[in-house]
Amino acid sequence: MDAPTLAKHLEKHLRVATFPVAIRPLAPGEPVPAKAKRPSKDLGAQVAICQCVALARRYGWTIAFTGEDLACPIAKAAFGFEDRIPYYERGALAEGMYASCQEAGAAFESALPRLARDEIAGVVVGPLERSTFEPETVVVYGNSAQVLRLVNAALYERGGSFKAEFTGRGDCADIVIRTRQTKEPQLILPCYGDRLFGLAADDELAFTFPFGMADAIVAGLEGTSRGGIRYPIPSFALRAQPAFPPSYVELERRWRAGEE
Repeated sequence: MDAPTLAKHLEKHLRVATFPVAIRPLAPGEPVPAKAKRPSKDLGAQVAICQCVALARRYGWTIAFTGEDLACPIAKAAFGFEDRIPYYERGALAEGMYASCQEAGAAFESALPRLARDEIAGVVVGPLERSTFEPETVVVYGNSAQVLRLVNAALYERGGSFKAEFTGRGDCADIVIRTRQTKEPQLILPCYGDRLFGLAADDELAFTFPFGMADAIVAGLEGTSRGGIRYPIPSFALRAQPAFPPSYVELERRWRAGEE
């Protein structure tokens, strides 16, 4: 299944408000896709990874970035664009903000998914429906009901439960790195930075899966749809008899009594 076909299936079953996004980490020496925008050159600014994803899902732009395009220190460290020096590893970034002490801050950094130094040369993101590159990962932002449909789809063939792991910060690492390393779908809780810089809404969650699972995800969406699990979720109340105020009920009684 190619990227545009997958995008059509996701639109049919999910009807999300923003474009599903194709993501591809670039290996050292791998060329940047033609016409991809570079933040430092085309926007005139260094940005956060969550902003790049947001530009792809909201503007429909294809964005390629390296460490030179990034302003976010957490992303630079996690993606291997800069060294994780002792100041970073001992928890200085999280201490006093997310963590009560330096030890807790160090535990946050240790738990964050990460790539080796220079393991990748950059990352390209773009709208899935017109992707010009082979995605490694797909991320879909939606409300909890839409993301639930993707969880249902991921479990359709194997059953069981869905395991989620996140630290509440650095969701770009959860989206790109954790999905790459586990080769499994991920439920993403948008972090504070994604809300502040990437404009993730209060009612949004995100869901990622390896592009190699596209057929299985679509089969799960179609199978659960045949089973009656769909979005928009139908309300049973539409099929129930409504209740009315006493004066309405009295009028009905008088009609039945033959009152003129």
